[in-house]
Amino acid sequence: MAEKLSEKEALRNWENFVDNIRKTTALLTNETEEQQKKRIKYLEADFEEWVRYYFPKYAYAAPADFHTESSKRVLNNPEWVEVRIWSRELAKSVRTMMEVLYLILTKKKKFVLLVSNSLGNAVRLLMPYRANLQGNQRIINDYGLQQKEGSWSDEEFITQGGVAFRALGAGQSPRGARNEEVRPDVLLFDDMDTDEECRNPDLVKVKWKWIEDAAIGTRSISEPMLIIFNGNRIAVDCCMERAMKIADKVSEVNICDKAGKSTWPAKNSQEAIERVLSQKSYASAQKEYYNNPITEGSVFKDMAYKPARPMSEYSLLVCYTDPSFKESKKNDFKATVLVGKWRDEFHIIKCYLEQTITAKMVEWCYSIMEMVGSCACYYYMEQVFLQDILLQEYYSQGAIKGKTIPIAGDQRQKPDKFTRIESLLEPLNRNGKLFLNEREKPVPHMQRLYDQFLALAPGSRAHEDGPDAVEGAVWMLNNKVAGLNADSILTGRKINNNKKY
Repeated sequence: MAEKLSEKEALRNWENFVDNIRKTTALLTNETEEQQKKRIKYLEADFEEWVRYYFPKYAYAAPADFHTESSKRVLNNPEWVEVRIWSRELAKSVRTMMEVLYLILTKKKKFVLLVSNSLGNAVRLLMPYRANLQGNQRIINDYGLQQKEGSWSDEEFITQGGVAFRALGAGQSPRGARNEEVRPDVLLFDDMDTDEECRNPDLVKVKWKWIEDAAIGTRSISEPMLIIFNGNRIAVDCCMERAMKIADKVSEVNICDKAGKSTWPAKNSQEAIERVLSQKSYASAQKEYYNNPITEGSVFKDMAYKPARPMSEYSLLVCYTDPSFKESKKNDFKATVLVGKWRDEFHIIKCYLEQTITAKMVEWCYSIMEMVGSCACYYYMEQVFLQDILLQEYYSQGAIKGKTIPIAGDQRQKPDKFTRIESLLEPLNRNGKLFLNEREKPVPHMQRLYDQFLALAPGSRAHEDGPDAVEGAVWMLNNKVAGLNADSILTGRKINNNKKY
């Protein structure tokens, strides 16, 4: 009885879905046959206009450049492999659907095979194709009735024009996939990877072999095929990563660009992105929205918390800033930390860690100056190639506030960042000598620092600006900062920066 009710529910949901498409694609005007042909010709000549007319439900936000550029490649190359490693919320599946429907309605493709990690997921992804062919009034008006009685199921259907669609789960046999004498000429791989499988390299290997041998093996050698992979890079070794090696073009787009701005502002506002990401852990956000899979705890299994001591009890205090002025592919975080030496322990008393402007970073240093009060504190900054620009910010604030941060340059010839952080801080953490301030645990900046420590791994693309600043502070404390050469004072004289970036 419960199964029968479930079938009724599914049917009701399907009918509501189709009816919604029908309502949103009502015909706009009455026109003559000649006017209709002229309009169709105009629309087919401009894919973006075609999308806006036939899919108003989906095309409510203007496409970004990466959408239009990718579509041009897909539509203009009958024999093509495109890998779309687009973040969540960038419409990779919807964009693909509109392109494929354009190709089949304009008679450029004849057989679509849609593959996902399971048959159920493939059926779900194929549902909007069938619903639009069945209920989209503008498509029916211009291209004729599409639904063909007796050949219209959720797993497989054929249009009145003879175009076939089939859903397939990974591992299923696609052998004999034909539409009369036509083999698949559009092969869509969508959401192929799963977290569980990606934890086992052998399972990834087996699935990829199936993709190569069975799925791609359905194609005809003599006829061009369009292959599109849609997904995210959820692991270092996954099907999407392997697909990149056979692609004609890899399109990788994250939720934000290198400057931290929305890559699709017409749909995803900066405020909305920041709110959503604030509700996720750093590792989760990096995997889902930045194509950066992270294995947490590979170096720092966990970080210990302890309440900070009164400032006067610390034998030494260092405020260290990593300004993130680097020629990097990542949108780095600016980081300022206050670290104190108490007996043989290092306490991270305060942390500021954010993707922000230089002026705000300077304010952090003044906030720490207020916090330490009359206690002696040494201020250091990692030297970067835009040193003079940073110094000007400090000079400007110093003139306004009537006091200048006595900041000094860390002029070490630094080894690899990961090696520095791991070799200095991991043993301290493991042996119970490195602590985060327990009172700061709820503060987002300290939470980000904790997340970045756990995300640290060799070869990872994860941000490590917070741990890097902590390494700088601890190194300075260990090397008796009070005795360092006064020539390193940045606010007193110009430094010759020999580092190469």
